Amino acid sequence: MPNVSHKGKSMPESPIRKLVPYADIAKKKGVKVYHLNIGQPDIKTPDVALNAVKNADIRVLEYSHSAGFESYRTKLSQYYKNHGLPVESQDIIITTGGSEALLFAIGSTMDAGDEIIIPEPFYANYNGFATASGVTVVPVISTLEEGFALPPIAAFEKLITPKTKAILICNPGNPTGYLYSKEEIQQLAEIVKKHDLFLIADEVYREFIYDEGVQHHSVLNVAGIEENAIMIDSVSKRYSMCGARIGCIVSKNKEVMSTAMKFAQARLSPPTYAQIASEAALETPQSYFDEVIEEYKERRDILVAGLEKIEGVKVATPKGAFYCIAQLPVANADDFAQWLLESFDHNGETVMVAPAAGFYSTPGVGLDEVRIAYVLKKEDLKRAIEVLEAALIAYNAK
Repeated sequence: MPNVSHKGKSMPESPIRKLVPYADIAKKKGVKVYHLNIGQPDIKTPDVALNAVKNADIRVLEYSHSAGFESYRTKLSQYYKNHGLPVESQDIIITTGGSEALLFAIGSTMDAGDEIIIPEPFYANYNGFATASGVTVVPVISTLEEGFALPPIAAFEKLITPKTKAILICNPGNPTGYLYSKEEIQQLAEIVKKHDLFLIADEVYREFIYDEGVQHHSVLNVAGIEENAIMIDSVSKRYSMCGARIGCIVSKNKEVMSTAMKFAQARLSPPTYAQIASEAALETPQSYFDEVIEEYKERRDILVAGLEKIEGVKVATPKGAFYCIAQLPVANADDFAQWLLESFDHNGETVMVAPAAGFYSTPGVGLDEVRIAYVLKKEDLKRAIEVLEAALIAYNAK
């Protein structure tokens, strides 16, 4: 029988989705599953986006330009300018989700065998994107005790080799919710300039900032690294449009963008209807975001307060996005997460979490941690915390 590729064998499973079969079985048994495992917002998609698709008068569903609709890129450029980012339409290529934008960024800046430094824990699919591209992830560990702040720059310096081509950050962070300060972004800017590296910033959660006096700082706002900076963005979370699969890669570096365009041409074009929805979504009023942010802030506060009351649980308060990492009083969060779905229910209910070891690339780290997405309604979130507490008591009493 023919063999699958070594690359395929080394592709990591998603810690977010790998337990889905167990959840499906639990539901068929009649158990209610509270999904804390996946960042799928339950906030309504803006009507302006949905109506644009419903009312689209299309006779032939054609390819679009490989870079995406010019009208969309022009309006997106204005959106960024309104947020203080100096972005022109030619600095943007529309992609099939932020995932494809990351693949384009890695493919345009790195060859097989090159290295990319990423503060961990990090979005689990970064491991998959690197594996698919033949690139080695070099982790620099941030810790719950430090609130997942940027590790010391000296720690980055020690890891830089002739094979290092980029540093990748997620800001605000998935899975930690950590928001990098202006000073931390400046420190990263100085090190990439010093070592002639790219600084790739996944900024898809830029709108989700919760505390007074705190703001998002983009790598595109840092003077002097215009040739180093690459931003990744997406409509998935901003407009609760995960299924649209529309994102973009943004950079002032013309060589990077012309190279990314070759990848864009190879996949032909991003989806037409999703671009129609995404372009229309730019008309979403500020009131929509104000309400969404207030809702998520309340959910965050409910979750953190609830987790802190559970004996043995530690959590760092997230400043943005809608995730947190919680350290649980268990030896193996993978086993606990599967047990929750296979063998446990509390009055006919259980919870699904994402084991956090999959958000690290360092072996043996994060084994007692889980990522929790606070994307449930407040009442369901409160109930899920109660179920989790009951589960920890039962699990540790086995």
